[in-house]
Amino acid sequence: MALAEALHIGNIKGELIDAIGISYQMHGLVVVDRNLEVLRPSIIWCDSRAVEIGNKAFESIGEKKALEHLLNSPGNFTASKLKWVKLNERDIFDNIYKFMLPGDYLAMKMSGDVQTTASGLSEGVLWDFVKGDVADLVLEEYKFKKELVPDLVDTFSLQSQLSESAANELGLKKGTKISYRAGDQPNNAFSLNVLNPGEVAATAGTSGVVYGIIDSPTYDKKSRVNTFIHVNNAKKQKRYGVLLCINGTGIQNSWLKNTLFGNKYSYNEMNAKGMQIKAGSEGVKVYPFGNGAERVFENEFMGGSISGLSFNTHSDAHIIRAAQEGIAFGMNYGMDIMRNIGIDTNVVRAGEANMFLSPVFREAFVNTTGAVVELYNTDGAQGAARGAGVGAGIYKDFKDAFQGLKKIKTIEPTVELTKVYQDVYQSWVVGI
Repeated sequence: MALAEALHIGNIKGELIDAIGISYQMHGLVVVDRNLEVLRPSIIWCDSRAVEIGNKAFESIGEKKALEHLLNSPGNFTASKLKWVKLNERDIFDNIYKFMLPGDYLAMKMSGDVQTTASGLSEGVLWDFVKGDVADLVLEEYKFKKELVPDLVDTFSLQSQLSESAANELGLKKGTKISYRAGDQPNNAFSLNVLNPGEVAATAGTSGVVYGIIDSPTYDKKSRVNTFIHVNNAKKQKRYGVLLCINGTGIQNSWLKNTLFGNKYSYNEMNAKGMQIKAGSEGVKVYPFGNGAERVFENEFMGGSISGLSFNTHSDAHIIRAAQEGIAFGMNYGMDIMRNIGIDTNVVRAGEANMFLSPVFREAFVNTTGAVVELYNTDGAQGAARGAGVGAGIYKDFKDAFQGLKKIKTIEPTVELTKVYQDVYQSWVVGI
């Protein structure tokens, strides 16, 4: 087990662990019966089966009403996934005691308590921002009983405790506090100390995400970027996160490595080969839209593609560079939507991980978006740990929690490369 290995490597005794924080894939669906047994495999965030269900609900509820109350279309989010189960697996649906997000399920397995947060419900488009409560209009539209919704707990709080059986299995002590949970992108922002209006976080793992903080419930009228409750939202200090997601980021890079190139190169070798080619990849264009329905295109499945190939000129290196440029271009396409609703993306914070390890991607990202990228010595695991410390009272406040967070690198656009990338980007957009 990963935890056992970590304790061994760190030479740490399990009883020294005081609190547990959980970060999880957003928008997923887990359903359990009254014995808290899983009824079907989880439907994960990028599974596109519920797109049409969400589109119909958006129309049925009324787009204006849905956006005012939910800040989003029901789209392909958790509520719509649960409706898919109701329509297609009625025997399973009739046995559901509670639905959960993936992180709620992890906490349940550790504690026996079925809980969620307001932030989590907003990720599933099950939170009414006008009422400040569970979205009855979605429950009524999908004909769900309110009893299916888990109990609400605060993001930073003593939510539950580790059960004896879980403690024995994990090598920790019974009663260890579970004191924080957040979806991966709010948690990534938290790990970077992105908590206040005007601050922006990014990550480029399986998907590419830009997440900006605002203090008013702003939304995109076409729900191409999505507004959720941020982790530090409070009655007297409203905080929301506007999220742009491009589904096919690291997964596209992985597909190139494992499928197209047959594991011929490591990721570091791919990055080095990409740097051998000039910006623009000599006309090769790659579109990273092969990982399900894309929100920035109103939940259309665009499909991934490669165009502009010359069999006499282009090599693996051209495709590698074009693929990483295409990811940056896709993220900029969505960032334009964020800018149009008032999100300032001039400075973006990220952990030095995943695609941000690549000089090709970093160069393409900053010179296409015009953003200064600040890289920090953190990741989602550190964010969850710091969150657990806040929730358990180990840290007195956020400032205390972020001692040790350091900026380790700054990447800025240049005038020369910005002009090159803007021209290439405009040509890339024409091909969408």
